[in-house]
Amino acid sequence: MPVISRFYGILIAMYFNDHNPPHFHAKYSGYEALFNFNGDLIEGELPKRAVKFVQEWISFHKTELEENWEKARTGQPLNNIAPLE
Repeated sequence: MPVISRFYGILIAMYFNDHNPPHFHAKYSGYEALFNFNGDLIEGELPKRAVKFVQEWISFHKTELEENWEKARTGQPLNNIAPLE
């Protein structure tokens, strides 16, 4: 599971050839959640503050997430995405 970004203790990762819908995994302090590229938490749990950070990050990087999803589906190396600052 390649980590594609890190910020405020949150790890953002994407699995190769993962199931639809397009999503990524966010891990923080023992919690794990899946988010789609619209910012919806679709599975799991994160503290509210971490959810807000992840949703803000998505708003800046949706296109890059979509590009990485396509790469992951075809087994290509994923690009790192800038953290939330």
